[in-house]
Amino acid sequence: MELDKEMQEKIQQLQNYEQIMHNLLMQKQAFQMELSESKNAIEEVKDAKGDVFKLVGNIMVKSDKKKIEDGLKKKNELLELRLKSIEKQEKDIEKQAEELKSEVMKKIK
Repeated sequence: MELDKEMQEKIQQLQNYEQIMHNLLMQKQAFQMELSESKNAIEEVKDAKGDVFKLVGNIMVKSDKKKIEDGLKKKNELLELRLKSIEKQEKDIEKQAEELKSEVMKKIK
């Protein structure tokens, strides 16, 4: 079956959507892992008795427990915002891909 140029472009766009979804998934997984690590770090800091240290470059520096907790909480908020943004992008791309897919399927049949 010979596909016209318009159909070929739509199929290419579907492949582009698939690549975008793959990239978004990779970003999402990275942010989820970072968020999980950050949440674990908050718990460790809360449970810490005595001095708390923070990595700065290649060295550990004694730091204020409250400042570290606050910094980690802000980091969590930022990561959660990024995750929500990625999830919104995923939904938008999925919707566009589904619409394009149904359009392509109608023309093929």
